[in-house]
Amino acid sequence: MHDELVDHLTRSTPLSRGEALRVVQDVLAYFDETTEEYVRRRHRELQAQGLVNATIFERIEADLTYRAVAPPELSLRQLRRIVYG
Repeated sequence: MHDELVDHLTRSTPLSRGEALRVVQDVLAYFDETTEEYVRRRHRELQAQGLVNATIFERIEADLTYRAVAPPELSLRQLRRIVYG
């Protein structure tokens, strides 16, 4: 799976084949996260840093535009509903 990418990484970096495969799997797993999972995870992370919800939801809203596959634009209310139901 993804042999071409793994081959490219082993040629262009000091990574071994096994290390390159793990990197590819980690990146794919990261981008496999749904929008809802991402919003919940980031909310927890930012809350743990002591940020307040107003700041947290604005930051998440901005961050979502930079995801590899950008989700539909979500309002602050929709972001809150993802976290709190």
